[in-house]
Amino acid sequence: MNKKGFLGLPFGSGKKKEEKKVENKENSEKSDIEIEKKTAKPKESEETIKDYKAGLGEDPTIETLTEEMKIAKRIAKEYTEEEGVSKKQEESDESSSKEVPTYKTGIAGFDVLLGGGGIPCSTSVLVEGGPGSGKTIFCLHVAQSFCEKGKKVLYMSFEEPEERLIQHMESFGMPAKKYVENGTLIVRRFNALDIARSVEALLSEAKKELLIEVQPILIPQDIEPDLVLIDSLTSIASAFSGEDNRFRIYMEQMFRYLENNKMSSLLIREVANPGHIGEGHSASDEATSFLSDGIIVFYNVVLNTGKRTRAIEILKLRGQPFDRRIVEAEIINKKGLMVYPKRTLKGKYTLT
Repeated sequence: MNKKGFLGLPFGSGKKKEEKKVENKENSEKSDIEIEKKTAKPKESEETIKDYKAGLGEDPTIETLTEEMKIAKRIAKEYTEEEGVSKKQEESDESSSKEVPTYKTGIAGFDVLLGGGGIPCSTSVLVEGGPGSGKTIFCLHVAQSFCEKGKKVLYMSFEEPEERLIQHMESFGMPAKKYVENGTLIVRRFNALDIARSVEALLSEAKKELLIEVQPILIPQDIEPDLVLIDSLTSIASAFSGEDNRFRIYMEQMFRYLENNKMSSLLIREVANPGHIGEGHSASDEATSFLSDGIIVFYNVVLNTGKRTRAIEILKLRGQPFDRRIVEAEIINKKGLMVYPKRTLKGKYTLT
């Protein structure tokens, strides 16, 4: 058995062995290079890397990675050191499971505030603001966007008759009559007092339990909409006057029903003073705000010059990044709602 020194090298190794060791080292390095060439993936073109960087928002003129760095990066992504399992596939599966489908509003300027993404599907979003601020026309634009894709929309009106809503859409260049004829738009008028009475009866039957079945008094049995528009929560709340607890129970069950049935919804709510949302509201109003997945607020604005304009703000939107600025908006005849993401409200102004 050969004895070894403190470095682990055999005693008595002479010059020839050292030369042989150098030769073996050179051969080993050549072999490693050949293996690396065989196993390495094809070199990506500079143009491809530039496109990739541009997609991430990086400067495409940055110097491209060296071949060694790219190989190391691929290996690190594709395999775990412990198990040798493809990590790339795991990351892909994880990413797919986290991806949430979204929908566009059909209002280009507003969609910019969402980073080009959209509103997550199967969520309930409050659309709030004062009278004439643009709440209804916003919802009608979203309805048009769904109808154009062949998706079914249910517009539940507690204030306006069906004919007037259809005329309202037509006046802004939306072919509402066509949507009604092809079945993508269903406009129904409901009585808020009927809902309040039905909830009271159900609660009495359930002996004041907190869980009731609201489907029969919310969505018609013969309709399975992709989008539900409720105009407005204010009318429903007034029907529950003095019965905040019952209204809160109804809202909890309604939000749960919409979510369980994967329905996207926009719920209009008139706010007396949108500039102070969250202040001076009833417990039921605050509960509704908490239960919702998003809140979009419309403002009537009085500038310090005396000029009046409109503005819009995304106050809350779960699961989606968004621009938090208050930006200008206006309603144009035959065009509808226009949102200007580059026009941030500045200076002195009053929100009403």
